[in-house]
Amino acid sequence: MKFLSTTHWHPEIEITSLFVKGVKIALSLLIATILLALFGGVVKTAIDLSLLFSSNLDIALRKVIIDALILLAVVEIFRTALAYFTEGRIKVTFIIDTILVVMLTEVMTLWFNEMEYGKLWAILILIGTLSALRIMTIKFSPSCKEER
Repeated sequence: MKFLSTTHWHPEIEITSLFVKGVKIALSLLIATILLALFGGVVKTAIDLSLLFSSNLDIALRKVIIDALILLAVVEIFRTALAYFTEGRIKVTFIIDTILVVMLTEVMTLWFNEMEYGKLWAILILIGTLSALRIMTIKFSPSCKEER
């Protein structure tokens, strides 16, 4: 759908192209924000390394492991945003990967702290379901059908 300008100085404007440009601008800001968050997370993890010298070794290593897993989740979110930016679509596998990393981080947190078995089983069932979905998205991917 095209709209004509009321003056002769403006070219025709296509709403779809304006939408795509708006999405690209918003996505660029999101990618920059994710990169800043990733950098901040790396700095926080480096600061948490100082716990190795000031507190119990187990507590310090647990904190660093959890920080690293959260950073990996941020990297997966970055990959999802970048894939949409470059390909114009969101890959379901990237979203599932992100959720899996977050859920595994939650399992590690529960493992390191006092475990609620009901919550742990719910998360493990969710991880199993997401893993099955991940396998299905690879097996039935549109890109795999194009290659056949």
